[in-house]
Amino acid sequence: MKRYSFLSLLFLLALSACKTESISTTKQTATTQPVPSVAEDINQLRLAQWAQLIGWEADDLMPAWNTFMQSCAALKHQSNWQAVCKKASMLEQVNEQSIRLFFESQLVPYQVFNSNGSDTGIITGYYEPLLRGSKKPTEKYRFPIYSPPDDLLVIDLGNVLPEFKNLQLRGRLEGRKVVPFYSRAEIDKGIATLKERELLWVEDRVELFFLHIQGSGRIQLDNGEIIKVGYADQNGHPYVSIGSLLVQRGELPLEKASMQGIKQWGLQNPEKLTELLHQNSRYVFFRLLPDTLSGPVGSLGVPLTAGRSLAIDPRVVPQGAPVFLSTTWPNSDKPLNRLMVAQDTGSAIKGGVRADFFWGFGKEAENQAGKMKQHGRMWVLLPKDMTIQPMAK
Repeated sequence: MKRYSFLSLLFLLALSACKTESISTTKQTATTQPVPSVAEDINQLRLAQWAQLIGWEADDLMPAWNTFMQSCAALKHQSNWQAVCKKASMLEQVNEQSIRLFFESQLVPYQVFNSNGSDTGIITGYYEPLLRGSKKPTEKYRFPIYSPPDDLLVIDLGNVLPEFKNLQLRGRLEGRKVVPFYSRAEIDKGIATLKERELLWVEDRVELFFLHIQGSGRIQLDNGEIIKVGYADQNGHPYVSIGSLLVQRGELPLEKASMQGIKQWGLQNPEKLTELLHQNSRYVFFRLLPDTLSGPVGSLGVPLTAGRSLAIDPRVVPQGAPVFLSTTWPNSDKPLNRLMVAQDTGSAIKGGVRADFFWGFGKEAENQAGKMKQHGRMWVLLPKDMTIQPMAK
């Protein structure tokens, strides 16, 4: 009884200070978790036919193939994917026809459903931002990008009991007690344990806030040098959407609650900005990334590909798996039907038909990601010999 009483207390604390994803979030790492071979909620998948994948025959599969091969670098040691990835690496002629034949002969499509049985969900977008910064604090560059502090505890509750699998508790020691780690507001005021943990300093706190949400970015110094940073860890506090808050408060209409709309609101309401930003108490810590990386590193541990990498909920969709997405372009009814690859996760990406579309780097990527909030459907492609119990029709 005492054992479960203690775990119950841990669980309650985990609800207020836990992370169930290995983001890049970006949704999206310094310490990549082992890639699960099968998602937990596999019963949210229903066997489908290739003809049901809207736009499958029209999609250019070559970019997705290259992205999938990057996934195989992480999946090749997983029993469910080992044979598939080996056959993929041995494909002699890589062209549109051979790729399509490979996927259709080696994988099986399963439509993804939500826990309530619906097959449609929200598809958002994310990108790799560019910020102006410095290696030292100045009057212009006042806002720090921190690396993880030494006193940040990460407790994997799954090591205690299997029913707590994928629940991680983040906190700090206060005497002999584990308490929640400092909030965004507390960190912004200054925390002793973060002194000398500054990686870089940037000029715009709103851009820094969105860097936390995106999970990776590039910092341009005054001399033109570009430094890449990526997600390392976070403080364990729950993510709160400030866009939703602005809508609830009547500060912004729903159609303007995009990243661009929030930034504009901040410029028009500087006296309210600090209070708004602190409503999202989650705080992200970063690490420096090699210049040679082709893109930011997702939770799968491989570089993301613009327009082909997808952040998903790994409890439903296995990381590394190809996912056929049927949605529309941002703020449009124009169909966007494309084979993606599940290579990232995010704190706001929860549920079966829920995904974050990685648009890449640059102003166009920022524009598309900022305004994307579309409805969509998803099909995950899994190896034929993977043993699952799909949901009944």
